[in-house]
Amino acid sequence: MTKRTSLQGNISDMDIHLLRVFRTVVDCGGFAAAEVELNIGRSAISRYMKDLESRLDLTLCLRGRSGFKLTDHGRVVYDAVLQLLADLEKFRSTINAAHSRLVGTFTLYLPDDVITDKSARTRFALAQFCEKGPDVKMVLSIGSPNEIERAVIDGQALIGIIPFHHRLPALIYSHLYEESLFLYCSTDHELFPIQDESLTIDLIKKQNFVVPGYTLNTRFREFFPDQTPAARTNKIEGVTTLILSGKFIGFLPEHLATRWINSGEMRRLLPEQLNFHTPFVAITREGAEPNLLRDTFLAELLAAHSQG
Repeated sequence: MTKRTSLQGNISDMDIHLLRVFRTVVDCGGFAAAEVELNIGRSAISRYMKDLESRLDLTLCLRGRSGFKLTDHGRVVYDAVLQLLADLEKFRSTINAAHSRLVGTFTLYLPDDVITDKSARTRFALAQFCEKGPDVKMVLSIGSPNEIERAVIDGQALIGIIPFHHRLPALIYSHLYEESLFLYCSTDHELFPIQDESLTIDLIKKQNFVVPGYTLNTRFREFFPDQTPAARTNKIEGVTTLILSGKFIGFLPEHLATRWINSGEMRRLLPEQLNFHTPFVAITREGAEPNLLRDTFLAELLAAHSQG
């Protein structure tokens, strides 16, 4: 029996492109979700996947009415792709360091709804970084804190910025600034018309709370240890939407709620008692290889926030 041989010849730029598409499809859990991430249509993704399977002479995934599923060969190839792309980035970083020139792709992950926070000076760090590395390709993604942690640990992002909510041994944390949060309800909520002097903790405890599934859940339990949230969401935008429905109350960053306060669509609830501060940190992977892009941006990020 003749053993089949695949992937003969050199690995081309197109091969690398196909492998990147494959990784994205797997990370997104299927073709449909990968359309948005890759900014190409499903038919193009399907064609790329068929080309890769033909190139490797392997069936990588099953797709159909039952959904997307990796084959055993697909899992092996996915692990190999992660290693290959990490090695390519390591090679690029080594060359960058040799020339002290910023080139390549810099991937940064940010949480949602921080653009209105004047304490967040990430934009100034980005401006300085782009001045130093005009040839760098910038990839900026938005995610929940848990998604950002996974992206940094898996090597999909060089740096992430998150509200600090726990400490993982695989990450290094650098303090940037703090965010102030208060408890809010919307104009359609039954608590909205109640005067401050008539509002009590006991009355607030009777309401339906919404919390995000990370740090604020911990702070919620500190204020209301006997309460169970009625709703959860993985992003602050989800908390805001549920509060505006008039059926929930929840903690929001002060800078985010300002527009709703100014328009008369939200109010704070017992602001002197129900408020706290959350540190925001930059996270990088513990034990990661030296990377000129990462180290340069982190230095700019820390410098920008030291001036805030």
